[in-house]
Amino acid sequence: MTQEMQANLIFNPKGDDDVAKRTIINWNSTGLFQLNAVKYNWAKSLYQVMIGNFWVPEKVKGLWDDAVCFHNELSEEERRAYKGILSFLIFLDSIQTINLPNFNDFITAPEVNLILSIQAYQEAIHSQSYATMLETIVDSKERNEIYYFWRDDKHLLERNEFIGQIYQDFIDDPSEKNFFRWVIWNFLLESIYFYNWFAFFDTLASQSKMVATDRMINYIRRDELTHVTIFANIIREIQKEFPHIYDEKMIYDMMDTAVNQEVKWSKHILGKGIVGMGHENIENYTKWLANERLNMLGLKPLYTDVVSNPYKHLELMQENNSEKGNFFESTVTNYAQSSAMNGSWDF
Repeated sequence: MTQEMQANLIFNPKGDDDVAKRTIINWNSTGLFQLNAVKYNWAKSLYQVMIGNFWVPEKVKGLWDDAVCFHNELSEEERRAYKGILSFLIFLDSIQTINLPNFNDFITAPEVNLILSIQAYQEAIHSQSYATMLETIVDSKERNEIYYFWRDDKHLLERNEFIGQIYQDFIDDPSEKNFFRWVIWNFLLESIYFYNWFAFFDTLASQSKMVATDRMINYIRRDELTHVTIFANIIREIQKEFPHIYDEKMIYDMMDTAVNQEVKWSKHILGKGIVGMGHENIENYTKWLANERLNMLGLKPLYTDVVSNPYKHLELMQENNSEKGNFFESTVTNYAQSSAMNGSWDF
């Protein structure tokens, strides 16, 4: 039976900020952001990447062109997919904006608290981005339809309820087991649930459709990679520091659940009329991506029959994007190269 987790005190004068004793959770810290003494160098490195990624929706031009494309060039099936996908993305970033401060209350390393706070800010920027897209691209009468797409789509409602309940389970019962489940689901949400939808927008852009939307999505995807990396590192630290909490079987079981949910809803919302995103590609891509994510955790692949990314045209688009490196080659170790930084948080 696992113990109950305790949220951090706002200020704990009896705490101990000794870096040598610090752990990522369950530590008796003062609550002071002592950032000149850092244990988790990967967090310091990620801080620099995340600050360097700063952007605002107003940076993206051409959304009025997308409005013309949406109404005049997209097929009915593409418009339906655009609406449903945007609704799910809005939900994911909304729930993360609310969820992350709760999660941060249980992290006892200030350098990790810092980057989780930046992540919460970025999730809010993503929500603002979707609002900007809706205001510009779709008619006012369609905005509520998109925000509340789940009210008329039982598949999306089931997904949203499932995700929300996992987070709520820990709030209601803050056991170590539920906490680790919470950590895994943050990792899965950030690393699996966004990416078929990124692929959809990339696919449209590869056909010269909704190009500005895809440009906005590229900024969001760049942020999401750092979020994936944060939670991959948190899981690895828990494995080292709290092996009694770490549960490899739970990771595999939850990954399989996430993949099955993603494949089912992707096939539902995309139908069979989206060029380049047939049902076989959707399933193989999701399973390939799951194997890549497990590799970030140092784990063996779950789907051994899937060894390559079926969306080769999307890899090429990523390589040609001057705003970032190739996402598909990035791993958790790309952001752990800070040993030569000697305590400075400046660029």
